[in-house]
Amino acid sequence: MWPYPKIVAHRGGGTLAPENTLAGLRAGLAHGYHAVEFDVMLSRDGIGMVIHDPEFGRTVGGQGSVASSTAAELAAMDAGSWFSPAYAGVTMPRYMDFIAFCRAEQIWMNVEIKPADGFEAATGDWVAKTTRDYFHEELANGDPAQLPLLSSFSYDALAAARDAVPQLPRGYLLDRLPGDWQQQAQALGAVAIHTNQRHLTAQQAGAIKQAGYGLFCYTVNDPARAREILHWGVDAFCTDRIDLIGPGFA
Repeated sequence: MWPYPKIVAHRGGGTLAPENTLAGLRAGLAHGYHAVEFDVMLSRDGIGMVIHDPEFGRTVGGQGSVASSTAAELAAMDAGSWFSPAYAGVTMPRYMDFIAFCRAEQIWMNVEIKPADGFEAATGDWVAKTTRDYFHEELANGDPAQLPLLSSFSYDALAAARDAVPQLPRGYLLDRLPGDWQQQAQALGAVAIHTNQRHLTAQQAGAIKQAGYGLFCYTVNDPARAREILHWGVDAFCTDRIDLIGPGFA
């Protein structure tokens, strides 16, 4: 069973706004999206920042890394100019900023735990505990649809999140399904498999569903492909083309 939204805006605003920013969230909202996928990485002083790349150069200028910079330094960086001059001055948000915005606007969150190398367990632990602190009432209610879904490619990060707050739902991210995917998912207590739609087959989709897992795909930008994988039984996907694939597509 998949109790969450079926169509999710990738990193906020997809291709329409700077990724992993509040401006991106506003772009998603403007296109009717109340579901978002985004990435969280720890700063040097152990604060979760919403950014995808561990090194600077793509969405923030200059040289350096997230793990070697403080949260205050990161929050002062321009994370919008790379996209277009219209977004100059858009800054890198903290995870808490994203939570506050999403709660205020009733946006469901798929939180990808994106640890820098060597910080897998610390990042998973921090994200889970911080999420718990903001969603303690929803956790007490026991309805998974009210909760964010944590996901990660890092087994160690997801295991740390499981150990820190086992009640938070978790999705295991895999680019390609290994032969022992089900054993790994069981060990992590995952409720869903998140995988690259480019490598997924109908047979794999059927096996995942047969095993009782939710099935989420990234990143689906072609409506024909979206219809195909939904026909296979895929529960949900994220998209960059929020202008082409609407939140009610499924």
